[in-house]
Amino acid sequence: MNIRSLTRGDGVVIGAAVLLFIASFLATFGGDGDDIPNAWDDLGLLMSMYVAGIAGAALVVVARALPQPPKVAGLDLGQLGVALTIFAAWTSFWTIIDPLGAFDDLLSTFGGEEPDSGAGLILGLIAALLLAAAAVATPLVPALKGALIPPARPAAPQPYGAQPPGGYGYPGAQQASFGGQPQPGQPGQQPFPGQPQPGQPAPAPAADFSPFWFAVPAPRPLFPEDGSPTPIAELAPGTWYLAVEQRGPALVAQTQDGRRGVLQDTSDIQRG
Repeated sequence: MNIRSLTRGDGVVIGAAVLLFIASFLATFGGDGDDIPNAWDDLGLLMSMYVAGIAGAALVVVARALPQPPKVAGLDLGQLGVALTIFAAWTSFWTIIDPLGAFDDLLSTFGGEEPDSGAGLILGLIAALLLAAAAVATPLVPALKGALIPPARPAAPQPYGAQPPGGYGYPGAQQASFGGQPQPGQPGQQPFPGQPQPGQPAPAPAADFSPFWFAVPAPRPLFPEDGSPTPIAELAPGTWYLAVEQRGPALVAQTQDGRRGVLQDTSDIQRG
């Protein structure tokens, strides 16, 4: 699980879920007295509004943090989470219109008059609407797709093919050989996948291009250099990758395990 892949929208989802949890302990109705119930006194209200919203938020966040989210009944984990947040918002809207609901036996407590909505329902409605809006809008709004935890600044870029000072793909870490294999230039070295084999000419990069480290603001696919439409890897936020060549608006990037591919969407990348 990579928490650095969480976005600002996921942060809003988490905050709204916390508000929803707090609201479940507040009074459902307005008024004074120790016998005013909260959501925990009505199992139907608790499960359909509060627990459903919190569970939906958890599924959305977990789906974002997992590299390959599992599916439930043919639905992606994130899609199921979004559906639960919308259901919670729908329930909270109609509950605040008819706050008494299953508590008809308490009508005499309020002198036979319909009581006002309490802090639990009001805060719950705000939290549920905010939760559903953030879950739906995060993949659509660029401001919400930015990384929640910005990546650390990398060390100075190294020439392509050289070992970074902090270990391959991890700027600033303790130097170590990748996978226990000999380093470039040592006897017995095997080239990384995607690197030119000995005796094969390497593609000529742009004349003014210099390799540099970069990070992506959201998960983006890395396509093969031969133009195949099937991605070979997915670049995740919070990880630094090495750009080794520029091809028009696209970049040829190298992953931590040595795979090379073409990053077609280079918008809003953060250079090291």
